[in-house]
Amino acid sequence: MADTKLDLTSLTTQEQTFLTALQSSGMPTTDTGLQQQFQQLVDQHEIRFSNDSAFSPFWRLLRATVTAPVLWLVALQVRHLMPQQFVATATGNFLDEHAANVNLARKPASRLQGQLTFSRAAPGPRLTIPINTPVKTVAINGTSYQVSTTAVAGLTETDTSVTVAVVAEHPGSAYNLAAGYFTILEQPVTGVDAVTNAGNWITTPGADLESDGDLRLRIRDQFAAVNQFHTDAVYRAMIARQIALAPDQVHFEHNAPRGPGSANAYVLFDSGVVSQTYLDRINEYITTRENHGHGDDLLVLAMPEQATPVSATLIYNNTLISTELTALQQRVEQMIRCAFRENSAFKMTRTRHYSRFSFSRLGEELHQGCTGLISITWGQTDVVTTLAVARLASLNLTWTPEAT
Repeated sequence: MADTKLDLTSLTTQEQTFLTALQSSGMPTTDTGLQQQFQQLVDQHEIRFSNDSAFSPFWRLLRATVTAPVLWLVALQVRHLMPQQFVATATGNFLDEHAANVNLARKPASRLQGQLTFSRAAPGPRLTIPINTPVKTVAINGTSYQVSTTAVAGLTETDTSVTVAVVAEHPGSAYNLAAGYFTILEQPVTGVDAVTNAGNWITTPGADLESDGDLRLRIRDQFAAVNQFHTDAVYRAMIARQIALAPDQVHFEHNAPRGPGSANAYVLFDSGVVSQTYLDRINEYITTRENHGHGDDLLVLAMPEQATPVSATLIYNNTLISTELTALQQRVEQMIRCAFRENSAFKMTRTRHYSRFSFSRLGEELHQGCTGLISITWGQTDVVTTLAVARLASLNLTWTPEAT
């Protein structure tokens, strides 16, 4: 409410629709229209002023004190109150009320849980990894992410590595990173040579507070989910309640993969790859607890991956100093990795199933987001996917200074 504009300038298309609805009902919505309506009421009640000239300070003040508040109320109605009456346009607490009407609540933010691997070059004496040992990433778009161990762990004399449970420092989906990001021991542990997050390291993904857009999708699905049959909408709503992702990131395969009555639900995770343990919990909820239709056989799976090697030759401004070039190289690499769903630190066009991933579009976004980048020549054509999401198999970038 605090940032609601109390005027009728620069209306969005939706706001203009609401304004037109008011005008169609006969409500005056302009200063001139309100003054004419005011004058009609004055004449209707035969009110006479000794000085009713258009130049009279008193008359101008009276008209202004009548018309200005009405225009404020019209703007408040058009910009704020009317949009909150509909799920498609409601926001914030008002959208929460719409969700409550169909027995839904906005999903809260949550912290990632996962597993890191601590290792040493060769067997040696017993060593202990304390609880709350912090491990960080290199800076990604200016932010370093940290997780900490949640239990004491150790290596015996014959062990060279141990897997330790960790939890993110803060809630949020930004911690759902691909393998190889968490490598910096904030506090060195004697005897440990390296630490990393291996593939499938996420046991419970982190999540942001559910956005208005994602909550709208769940409200929409809820209307279709009230029937007595387990349709896609019912399963989609069920899976979205259990998994920290939007309903439109669930794709169904209906071709009876395990015989009549069977189907697969493939989920597309924003960043990183979750462990099978996490998916097993979802399948246990649907199957073992019998949250499925009679005779249904639904299996929830991670979206298949299409391994994609990426290479490019990049020309940079030859006036960049060493630190600027290093920063540019790191930023470009992390933006490409973001596009392939290895992190979510940048606003990028990301790979999806049943889509074309355009490298020309990726190049445009790199040019917009990176100062000092002159030209990009990609070593591959666009990636076209079916029931799979493109993931990086390798990333090979060759940097060349601009010729003088």
